[in-house]
Amino acid sequence: MASPLALPLDEVHVWRVPLDAPPDVLRFCRAALSPDERERAARFKVPGLEDRFTLARGALRDVLARYLGIAPAEVAFRYAARGKPFLDVTWLRFNLSHSNTRALVAVARDRDLGVDIERIEPSRATGGIAQRFFAPAEVGALMRLPEDQRVHGFFNCWSRKESYIKALGEGLYAGLDAFEVSLDSPACLLATRVPGDRADRWDLRGLEMEAGYTAAVCVEGDDWKLREFDYKPL
Repeated sequence: MASPLALPLDEVHVWRVPLDAPPDVLRFCRAALSPDERERAARFKVPGLEDRFTLARGALRDVLARYLGIAPAEVAFRYAARGKPFLDVTWLRFNLSHSNTRALVAVARDRDLGVDIERIEPSRATGGIAQRFFAPAEVGALMRLPEDQRVHGFFNCWSRKESYIKALGEGLYAGLDAFEVSLDSPACLLATRVPGDRADRWDLRGLEMEAGYTAAVCVEGDDWKLREFDYKPL
């Protein structure tokens, strides 16, 4: 077994994971899954979703195993009351997000974090969806953007909001209108009314992605630097 991968306190690592990987990678990831994860994968009825779940979950196990110095199949997940997975090794914090054929795994030492990736689909970027899920200030900011920038602004908003609520560990239990994020550059958590939280507790950053995707990571504290990796099995 190789020596554990270093994760300094002042670094956040984001791994880019392709979910259209070749068959050998799929086999590697499937072998890493626990029996219950294989059962979850088998329940997907839409073609391709079983493989994407397998690749995302297997890659997550492999990435975490590299920091722990163990085999991917030995990674043992536990789950918080609202379903967020965690490890008994409490210093290693992580989050997974996937959309279409891409996934991101974010990891940090002793600091909470959330990551989100969204495939840009113009048909979803409607004013009705924004008014239903965004804070009023964000809807106003979206409408003020030039028309040719609104689709990207919509998905910037969505990915940044998701990264924040995932960092909180609240999932959709945290109202998406209870806080505001920026829609253009730079990415920023502008305000939060989530009980017990403060906007200055978090550093929210946009991630550079290939065309057709937008992504963000939200991390506790601002004393960190980002390192990015392209995932491949060792």
